[in-house]
Amino acid sequence: MNLSTKYLGLTLKNPLIVGASNLVTDIEMLKKLEDAGASAIVYKSLFEEQIQLENLEMHQQMTDYNERNAEMISLFNEDLYESGPEEFLMKFSEAKKALSIPLIGSLNCVYDETWYTYAKKLEEAGADALEVNFYAVPIDFDVDGRGILNEELDVIEGIKKHVSIPVSVKLSPFYTNPLYTISEMDKRGADGFVLFNRMFQPDINIESEKHHFPYNLSHEQDNRLALRFAGLLHGNVDASICASMGIFTGADVIKMLLAGADVVQVVSTIYKHGPKQLTKILEEVQAWMETKGYTSLEDFKGSLSNKNTKDPFTYRRAQYVDILMKSDDIFKNYPMR
Repeated sequence: MNLSTKYLGLTLKNPLIVGASNLVTDIEMLKKLEDAGASAIVYKSLFEEQIQLENLEMHQQMTDYNERNAEMISLFNEDLYESGPEEFLMKFSEAKKALSIPLIGSLNCVYDETWYTYAKKLEEAGADALEVNFYAVPIDFDVDGRGILNEELDVIEGIKKHVSIPVSVKLSPFYTNPLYTISEMDKRGADGFVLFNRMFQPDINIESEKHHFPYNLSHEQDNRLALRFAGLLHGNVDASICASMGIFTGADVIKMLLAGADVVQVVSTIYKHGPKQLTKILEEVQAWMETKGYTSLEDFKGSLSNKNTKDPFTYRRAQYVDILMKSDDIFKNYPMR
């Protein structure tokens, strides 16, 4: 049974990638994930806000006593100015040495130069590929969507000029036309796309009357949006396609592959069930392939994509009309109380 697949030009032993999270910062956990069957791991994201905050904190520590005693500044070494990001990169390098599978660096920045600088630093730390996270939160009424997209296209092109390793883009679903966005990014050199980034939104505690930011795991049905776009993109872009969010079981992985994804990323199912869930998922995929007579992923990958499906309305608006027309039948098992 051949579960190998290609992603970002890398040959992976199976389509199961562990996505970025706090889980992967522990070396022992990394080894458990690899032993359980992970074909690659995306390391926890390096955020520009983290870089800037740590630099600011260090700057404050170094200058707090400037006015009290001019000699006291000598207690601090200027080399410590970027100790936070350097520590992150050191841990990344240690994680890379502990693994025999690819380790992908994840980066989330704001300014062009930061993207380029830390993309290069992650490459130098041993990253086999990069995953750049685009998450634009519109707070300015004067910035149009085209302006945001143009900036992101320039960032992709710039990163590709600074590094020689593959670069994937993890996108939010909140573009006017994600297909156009992905097509344009594909033309600019993106090697892959991760569908989609899980957005964390603010909430309000009505008792304390304060904002709070709950951390919620994804749910089993959260994968349908990724499935739709994997099906639409298969065979229409040169880049690899990775489905993310709401993937818990072997059945979920099979669905994404049938739609046209090359690989999937999982996180929440590991939080819920532990590393051994990876082994279970792979066993479920293999068992299904055996019952269908498939010997490799290529035997069925993309067979239910928009390009290959016999139903012309599966990925189109017309399916909503069909569902709405049948709504009485769908909900008859849910009586009003």
